[in-house]
Amino acid sequence: MNARDAHGRFRVAVTGVGVKSPAGNTPEEAFQTFLAAKSTAATVDRLAAEAVPVRFACLVPPFEPEAYLTRREARQIDRVTLLALCAAADAVTDARLPGDLPPDRTGVQLGTGIGGLPSMEATALDHGGFPMGMPVHTVPRTMTNSPACRIAMRFGFRGSCTTYATACASGTTALGEAARKIRHGELDVALAGGADAPVTTVIMSGFARMRAVSLRNEDPWLASRPFAADRDGFVVGEGAALLVLERWDLAVARGARIQGEITGYADNCDAFHIVAPHKDGSVAAACMRSALADAGLSPADVGHVNAHGTSTLLNDRAEAAAIDRCFIGQSPPVTALKGVTGHLIGGSGALEAALALRCASAGLVPAIANTRTSPEADLVDLVTGAPRTVRSAPVLSNSFGFGGQNACLVLSPAP
Repeated sequence: MNARDAHGRFRVAVTGVGVKSPAGNTPEEAFQTFLAAKSTAATVDRLAAEAVPVRFACLVPPFEPEAYLTRREARQIDRVTLLALCAAADAVTDARLPGDLPPDRTGVQLGTGIGGLPSMEATALDHGGFPMGMPVHTVPRTMTNSPACRIAMRFGFRGSCTTYATACASGTTALGEAARKIRHGELDVALAGGADAPVTTVIMSGFARMRAVSLRNEDPWLASRPFAADRDGFVVGEGAALLVLERWDLAVARGARIQGEITGYADNCDAFHIVAPHKDGSVAAACMRSALADAGLSPADVGHVNAHGTSTLLNDRAEAAAIDRCFIGQSPPVTALKGVTGHLIGGSGALEAALALRCASAGLVPAIANTRTSPEADLVDLVTGAPRTVRSAPVLSNSFGFGGQNACLVLSPAP
């Protein structure tokens, strides 16, 4: 098996995955929930008690942080860092990384859209009348780069440690940039992905004020419905997903279990509006085509598309137009995870990449939760009702963020 791709760059293997997500706290749990198209949205008591306009979200199921963190460490970090650290630990375990990795050749690349803002919000509410009473770790726990740096500290990784903030595309950006660093010989191993924990009074109210989220408070499990004719906004979720990426030849040499490969990546910007996508999808389509070209593939090589699919009118419409443009009217099957998990903001792209790769390897495309009919069905081949069996083939995974941030990954199953 060649160690380099068609462009002469080092190939990038995926050897470990860790998740803390509304769909489950292991990759297998999350995959089965996605396959079942089972929504995880539910009423959040604290939001209801505070009279927030939207009173539901998709939360990570309870788990035991004590299995990952000391009590002292847990006091020093906020929830987004906690979720990222725990997912990272699971990814490292899953990859069976050896303890003698060269630390300066091993790095962390993490994306987050909201970062430590929830922690700052809580501190301001608790200590607004007495600022010097705030915790001593207030600043480091709220820094956007805190999750990435805590992961690097935990494992002693001294290579490039970078945080990406491309709004809802952040996790995908981090994976793509990590793959680039390995391809070009800057790193041998990278722990990469995304995390966010945005379910707070201020953030949820802010999204509601923008009229970006669904207000189906009476039936939250039906609220997230990507591409559906009656969609009315996205559902906020929390979570983290981290992947271990390795230089292919080094992973093979150590006998690693290779779960797949990042074969293509591209990013660009609509430069159009601070929250709305360009309605004709032309720039997003260019991003998809660039990712396929980076992978050395044609549109016909793609087995299915994991859509960004937020369940908002404008975003879904623009993405359908972009997919139609990219595939010249010959859309492969299209699915969207957010009907199950809601929108994890910076965590979505990484979780979706991990599960899209799993689906590609299994030759299965899950149905889009809560979606039966769609005005976009004449543009793209939406999978609804039941999972669809397809050939095991590369998958294109899309992420689009506020500000027109577009990022696309091509992930290929392991041989």
